[in-house]
This record gives sequence, C-alpha cells and structure tokens, in this order.
Amino acid sequence: MPEPLDSALAEVRSMLLNPALTRAVAAGRRRGQHPSVVRAELRPVALKAGPRLQIATSDGARPYTRNVAPGPEADAAVEALLAEPFGNWHVETTDRTLQLRVTKSGEAQVHRTTAARPAVAPAGHDRVKEYLLDPGDPIFAEIGGSAAKRRQVDAFLRALAATLPVEPARNLPGPLRVVDLGCGNAYLTFAAYRYLSQLGLDVELVGVDVREDQRRRNTELAERLGWAHRVRFVAGTIADADVEPAPDLVLALHACDTATDEALARAVRWGARWVLAAPCCHHDIAAQLRAQPAARPYDLLTRQGILRERFADVLTDALRAALLRLHGYRAEVVEFVDSAHTPRNLLIRARRTDAEPTEGQRTEYRELVAQWQLTPRLETLLKPSEPDR
Repeated sequence: MPEPLDSALAEVRSMLLNPALTRAVAAGRRRGQHPSVVRAELRPVALKAGPRLQIATSDGARPYTRNVAPGPEADAAVEALLAEPFGNWHVETTDRTLQLRVTKSGEAQVHRTTAARPAVAPAGHDRVKEYLLDPGDPIFAEIGGSAAKRRQVDAFLRALAATLPVEPARNLPGPLRVVDLGCGNAYLTFAAYRYLSQLGLDVELVGVDVREDQRRRNTELAERLGWAHRVRFVAGTIADADVEPAPDLVLALHACDTATDEALARAVRWGARWVLAAPCCHHDIAAQLRAQPAARPYDLLTRQGILRERFADVLTDALRAALLRLHGYRAEVVEFVDSAHTPRNLLIRARRTDAEPTEGQRTEYRELVAQWQLTPRLETLLKPSEPDR
C-alpha cells in the first residue's frame, strides 16, 4: 500500500543515521524532477580519525566521494540527500532492509524485510564485492532482482569487462557509444549502462527493438531511472534501424537465428571496436545440413535430429567467429552463463584489430563451408554493399 512520502523518508533518515547502517543507495528520479546527481551511495567506514559516513555521488560521468563525521555534519549531508528528488532508496542495516520507490502520484511504495544476508560493517575502505553490479542496487527494483537474473547480469557484465578495456574506452575522442540490437525488455541494456557509468565512462546508449511497445516501455523506465538524457530507444529491425552516429560497442544478446548474423554484419559495417553477441536458435545452418546428406563418415553427426541440431549450433558459431576474423576482428567464443541457467550459453566476443586475414585463415574457412556445402547467412550479409546508415 502507498504511504505518505514524508513519513517514509523520515524512516529512511533514521536508518541512514543509525550506527547499524551497512549501506544505502539512492538513484532514479521522480516524475518531472531531476536530482543534482544521478546516484548516491552511503556506507560507514573506519578511518584513523574515527568512524565516518562515506557518501559517494555520481553525476553520470564521474564519481565524487567524501567522508563526513557523525553529528551535525552527517545530519546535514543526509538532509541534503533526502531533499533531492530521487525516485528510489535502498537502505540496509544489520537487521533489516528498506526499499522505497516514489510513485507517479508522489507517494511512497515501501517494502521492508529483515536482513536478507549477514551484514557486517566494513572496517575500512576495502570491501569484497561478490557482484560487479551490487545486488542491492536500486536498478534491480526496476528490472527485477531474482537470484537467476542477478547471476545472468553478473555473467554478462564480466564478459563485457573482459572485452572492453577501460582505458581505451575512456580515451575515445567522444563518449563511448553503445548500441544494443534486439534489446527486448532491455534489462541487460540498463545493467550495461549502470556498470559502464560506474567505471567513470561517458556513455551514450541506444537500444533497438522491432516492437514499438517495447520502445515506449523502455523509454519510460529510462526516464524513471533518470537516464533518458543518455539512454534512448528506437523501434526498428536489427538490419535497418536508423542509428547515428556509428557505435563503438555493439551488443546483440539472444537475437534469434539469423538476427544474430544481421547484428554482427551491422557491427562490421559500422567498424565497431567491440562486439558482444549471445546467439540463439541456430535454425539456418541446421536447415542446410538437413537439406543434403553429409559426406561419409560425417553423416553420423547429422543423421539423428538431436545431434544435427546440436552440431549446427557449434558449426554456426564457429563460422561466425571465422568470418569476423576475416573482417579484421579478433574473435572468441566463450561461455556466457552456466549451462544450468540456460542451454543457450555461448557468447561471441570480438575486438577490432584491422589485421589482414592470413591465407591460412581464408583457406580453413573455405574448406569448412565446402565440406558441408553451406552458405552462412553472415557471409551473404558481409558481401560488398553500400555503407550502412
């Protein structure tokens, strides 16, 4: 049930100033209002000078951290943050957790629980982070925070971290431009923006999905989180959506069948520096394998339907990685998330090197497609054509 916002914020204040506080995060914005910072995180720290309340804020590009002493200084700092029109508060103490979301009508939707995990006040600046994006981050109140989803978000962010070096991204001549092709409900899109922003990167992100209702939903969510000036969504197909300027990083997560090929082709034509694609539903190559018998003795791999489907999965992604190498990328196929979570758990990650392919790489690709009498969709899409928009 909604509650009066003033009384809910008074409860937040008492928890923030309570010695039992372990951490708190404020983020998002209220309808029609804009906080002076996009995020604030509070936690107690033990310094040589004595206990302090550490307050880390971010304007969306760069973080700022200060340590305030208990008493009037901490009281004033907390009052200033509570006066900001944040849309969400997440507060944890040693014995309970409070999540507050400000509704469109200006009331408070509050969820209170006992501590979900043991909370130990840190003894200094350092703390162990189990996840790259803290499970208590208010973003999970918007995108959903089930254990399975947090694991998938963390697995994706670790793959992103392994692919995207921070310093080259920070030293780009402009902002890091990211496009998520086939973003769907965009929970990984939002997670990517949150993580990259917390690294201090200047990020501009565009999500593309064919459905107009998804565009509206995701745009509203970006507005609630206070990110609409940096995260926007367009309705269109992966192949034809108008995206300008060209992105530095292309994401394509679980785009079905040849939609992954369309995303990889656009990334190559854009000259994207980094690519992350999690393929799904490899029907195209499976259909080609089904259309003609394999040469002996390889017919054992394709004679039975289940084996043919699984072999098609592996063969499709091997050919995609090979084609990326032929177009100036270093490409790897790695595990995305544990197979217990989803059988569609491979990730193609690529970094543009502009290296010319060797004759050996060309030969092994030609021999593989000839052996199986295949025409990969990505090969067709990457044939010389007019520059992409």
